[in-house]
Amino acid sequence: MLLQRITTALILAAVAITAIFTLPIMYFYPFIGVIVLIAAWEWTGLSSINSVTGKVLFLLSLILPMLFIAFWTYILEFLSVLLEWPAIKDYSGILEWLVIGPVIFWVMMMLLIRKAPEELLALELKTRYKVFIGWFVLFAAWMFIVKLRAFYGPGAVMYFLILIWAADIAAYFSGKKFGVDKLAPLISPGKTVQGMYGAMGSALVCGIVLALYYGYPIMIATDFIMLSLLTVLVSIYGDLFFSLVKRKNNVKDSGTILPGHGGVLDRIDSVIAAAPFYYAGVILIGRGVFS
Repeated sequence: MLLQRITTALILAAVAITAIFTLPIMYFYPFIGVIVLIAAWEWTGLSSINSVTGKVLFLLSLILPMLFIAFWTYILEFLSVLLEWPAIKDYSGILEWLVIGPVIFWVMMMLLIRKAPEELLALELKTRYKVFIGWFVLFAAWMFIVKLRAFYGPGAVMYFLILIWAADIAAYFSGKKFGVDKLAPLISPGKTVQGMYGAMGSALVCGIVLALYYGYPIMIATDFIMLSLLTVLVSIYGDLFFSLVKRKNNVKDSGTILPGHGGVLDRIDSVIAAAPFYYAGVILIGRGVFS
């Protein structure tokens, strides 16, 4: 099982790295989009959408705004000419405001999972609310990953994924070796506090290595180390959020498409939560950090 898991992970990593560094941005959009749409299909199974029509409509509710975001520079330029609006030079400024909502959502979920897991497990949401939550988190993850690549380059995306991958590996092995205290036993009995410390330690190492590689001054280095730590912390609770959803549905995995991992949603749960937070942090630190 472990060998199968490692093999699948290596193949996925190779595909992701190739896409990050070789695909033009307009091809990178649909590449990430397909991954998110597969995860969205799996989400429908966790949110009581049983009909094929309902599942397709949910996918369309993601595809249409994805197309708008992919082509919004052209749309805004067309509208500025048609309606004689002032030309908008910096389209990324709009995203600086849109990122606030997902960041608040994930911070709130982190606090609720930590402080009120029993209440969350007992909470019964109507289907429309579960559908909206899935749409919100999946669309936000797609948007901020592709815009991270568009505005900050392949290096920013690659570092983000290295953070998540390293944290996942460190949490697994440190939890196996030293795990005693359960992190969230009602939600995910397998996760331990010691595993979380291992993940945080990997984030610290990644932040230090990045700062040394780019030769950042002490203030920027400190900022990036802090961002790395917080991004990994949010990713851990993103994983727990999806574990909570699966537990409420009495399923172990969201799907079976990835040998050794389950579904796509199982593989990218940490990324979904961490992407908006990381994007917001990069904005605050500054655009030139990966140049």
